[in-house]
Amino acid sequence: MTHQNVEGGAAAGNDTLGGGFDDASDAVREAGAKIADTMSEAKAAVTDHFKDMLDQQISNHIRAVGQIAGSVKRAATDIEEKSPLASSLARSLSGKIEQFAETYEDETVEQLIWSASNFTRRQPALVFGIAAFAGFLVFRSIKNAPTSQPTPSIQPTNNGSPV
Repeated sequence: MTHQNVEGGAAAGNDTLGGGFDDASDAVREAGAKIADTMSEAKAAVTDHFKDMLDQQISNHIRAVGQIAGSVKRAATDIEEKSPLASSLARSLSGKIEQFAETYEDETVEQLIWSASNFTRRQPALVFGIAAFAGFLVFRSIKNAPTSQPTPSIQPTNNGSPV
């Protein structure tokens, strides 16, 4: 009978111990789910804040482009007497710049990306040409940039010995 009590006690202990592991496992799962929810909310908040900052910066830069258009228009007025053709080209350029600034000033990052994507679909050759030209300019800028380290002279030096 003692033997049966020991086995029965062990079985009862296993049920209690197994229930404790199940409770602990459930608690860990719940904690993991809460952490995942919190991280997801934090990620969304940071993403929204970043997008808002980016939208504000883009809007500021597009307003600056509009101001550049005004400057080009004033320059066109200044050179009109000496060069009517250049003045006409400058006015045309300033009009296009103003139109760009007015069109895109209040757009969000997503809207600008969508607009750029649509333009790329409509004018792939032009976009490729602009990208190639930009790459050429970057390459030339890097190639012609002054080096920070002086280059060694190829002339022999006189270190106290006759040359």
